[in-house]
Amino acid sequence: MVKLKERFSLLGVIIIGFLMGAMFVAGGVAAYKLYFPPAVVAEDGNNAEPVKIGPTDISQTVKKASPAVVNIESFATQTSQMSPFMNDPFFREFFGRNFEFEPYPEQSTGIGTGFIFDKSGLIITNEHVIHGASKIEVTIDGFDKPLSAKVVGSDQELDLAVLKVSVNKDLPVLKLGDSNKTEVGSWVIAIGNPYGLDHTVTVGVISAKGRPVQVSGRMFKDLLQTDAAINPGNSGGPLLNTAGEVIGINTAVNASAQGIGFAIPVATVKEVLDDLVNNGKVTKPYIGVYLQPVDKELAEYFGAPDTNGAIVAYVVPGSPAEKAGLRKGDIIVEMAKKKIKTPEDVTNNLKKIKIGDKVVFQVFREGHTEFITVKIGEKP
Repeated sequence: MVKLKERFSLLGVIIIGFLMGAMFVAGGVAAYKLYFPPAVVAEDGNNAEPVKIGPTDISQTVKKASPAVVNIESFATQTSQMSPFMNDPFFREFFGRNFEFEPYPEQSTGIGTGFIFDKSGLIITNEHVIHGASKIEVTIDGFDKPLSAKVVGSDQELDLAVLKVSVNKDLPVLKLGDSNKTEVGSWVIAIGNPYGLDHTVTVGVISAKGRPVQVSGRMFKDLLQTDAAINPGNSGGPLLNTAGEVIGINTAVNASAQGIGFAIPVATVKEVLDDLVNNGKVTKPYIGVYLQPVDKELAEYFGAPDTNGAIVAYVVPGSPAEKAGLRKGDIIVEMAKKKIKTPEDVTNNLKKIKIGDKVVFQVFREGHTEFITVKIGEKP
């Protein structure tokens, strides 16, 4: 009887061990299939390409997008006050350093990138790529020589420009995507002409959104940050998602760090694109004041009840603000029935108002409240 029980116990151990081994093998097979999917069999019985996910489809995206990416070369004529002969030490020794010359013209050349967004030949790029140019040439795949381009519209503050080339056929285009839906960590592709190296492709991710950055006197408030390599010559080129849609315009690189590049979100481009194409410029609402925040000392000085609001530090002569009666020292506390806590609130609210509209400002002045109606003008 004891031996029979021992046999049953041994049999149970064997069965349990078998089941555990089977489960282990099944799990291993499932994991193998997950990481090494079987070949896809086509209808003709041959192995088809497996479905590619994520960054593995970048080569196809680049192949489709590249024909719409263009190389831009700009030529500007500047007046130099010094003769090129003054670079010669023997000439300087003979004539002296104070030798006077008539100013002479000197031509400078710049390079950048752009992309075609309309098949008729409309191209988006950075304003600084073509700033001050007397001649612009665009190199497009499929054409034997560079094409002459003209500026349709530009905005220095936003660093955006639209160019036009005249061709007798439809051109390949890139679709404008939705930068607002782009998430941090998403794969992105930059195509451009860094240092004149035509159609260079770099890949990275969106590192951050909404970055405030100052570049060459321009203050950007909402840039995309990426670790995709962006170098001089990339300016104006597209930053693409893996679907091949433009989500940003490559515009700057932090020279003091590696892997930090910036792009203007395409949402900003969409807001002003019609203005650039149809009006040649971006029309911006304007009242003509310089503002500063209210701190405790200023609130005490002006007798304000708290630090909410924006102080008018300067009123531009002849501006809508001056015509309406706004004064230096006024504290704007409400605008179009919206509370104002900082100068940025005034700026952001102003963007949503149309030129020609009349807006009521509530200001704190000399211990009491006043209401002033300002007719919104166009920024000069």
